[in-house]
Amino acid sequence: MRYSTIPNTLFIKNRKNFIANLKPNTIAILVSNDVKHTNADDTMGFAQNNDLFYLSGIDQEETILVLYPNAYKEENKSILFVKETNEHIKIWDGDKLTKEQASHISGIKRVEWVQDFEKLLQYMAFEADGFYLGHNEHLKRVTYNQETQQDRMIAWCKKKYPLHEYHRASKITRELRPIKSNEEIDLIKKAAAISVKGFKRVLKAVKPNMYEYEMEAELTYCFIKEGANRHAFKPIVASGSNACALHYNTNEHLCNDGDIVLLDFGVCYANYNSDTTRCFPVNGKFSDRQKEIYTSVLYCLKKGSELLKPGISHAAYEKNMASLIETELVKLRLLKAEDIAKQDPAKPLYKKYFMHGTAHHIGLDVHDVGLYSRAFEPGMVLTCEPGIYIAEEGIGCRLENDYLITETGHLNLTEAMPIEIEDIEQLMKN
Repeated sequence: MRYSTIPNTLFIKNRKNFIANLKPNTIAILVSNDVKHTNADDTMGFAQNNDLFYLSGIDQEETILVLYPNAYKEENKSILFVKETNEHIKIWDGDKLTKEQASHISGIKRVEWVQDFEKLLQYMAFEADGFYLGHNEHLKRVTYNQETQQDRMIAWCKKKYPLHEYHRASKITRELRPIKSNEEIDLIKKAAAISVKGFKRVLKAVKPNMYEYEMEAELTYCFIKEGANRHAFKPIVASGSNACALHYNTNEHLCNDGDIVLLDFGVCYANYNSDTTRCFPVNGKFSDRQKEIYTSVLYCLKKGSELLKPGISHAAYEKNMASLIETELVKLRLLKAEDIAKQDPAKPLYKKYFMHGTAHHIGLDVHDVGLYSRAFEPGMVLTCEPGIYIAEEGIGCRLENDYLITETGHLNLTEAMPIEIEDIEQLMKN
């Protein structure tokens, strides 16, 4: 692992909370993600299933976690199954986890080889009344047209044990994962700290006639050097009018003198993520119009984030942010107050320049699990990311921080990342 060892007390605590939500006499089965392939014998690498990681800390493919708290035999209450290595695997791919290592990482005493899963489950299945199985239930999931290891486990279980009751493990983890423990918050802080270093490195390197992908390379160098797993997502390095395409990420264009760059990026460290956005001028100096737009977005970030506190609903927060942006669009001479007064409420005029939501959960997933019908609570970590995109002027500006909801308000986990115009220009000058 590139990252520092995570105390297994975190995973022991997570399992305890998860088990407390299981129906009586049920077995929970969580499986790892697949290794995704590209072409020939190449792969895209491996990213662990986050529910499995949350409950075990195991960051290796072909892993299965079985939890059966009502098992008759004590040794069957928690079993971790991992991939058995051999000389061929060692020669070609290197070492895999031993049983002892997997036990130390997870805090689970009983570890078995994954090829023994079906046989051992058979001994327990007919004691149980039902199963909890995992699946990707994210609102914007992208696995709907792909078969996953989770899909195969669901199909296999239902064929093997058709008369058992079936329940959704994700219904439990979506309740638990939004509230971060101190250990998780520390990992997100580490990801954020690496982000800050990466951004400062970009500011030192950027200059006119530089390609967007050269800035991406500066980020990548910093992230790997600091021990991050990877980018949290493919970074958006959008200069000029490219910033008006919200998910532009080909990062292939030349940055022209006079352009402003929108840099939306994140760090994945120990599977926990940061997500930040900053904007800066290619030549190191904001034009008057760029300053005007940037100042409006920064004002919305500062004022909007004030509602990131316990008891506030997500809907109320987003409504407030939309109102702030609408007011700024009038100041920027992009909308007229009289037109807003007679607009169709179902088709607000601000949508031309501000099209997206501005707060999402962040943690093991960049867009972390959690119901948006749930009011903000202490321990949640959310982004705040207002933006204004003016296609006719070729300017897109978004600013984003990560906030921890506290008992009395919030804590900006990315406060160390420069955001004031004067600070950015000063850093680019040196």
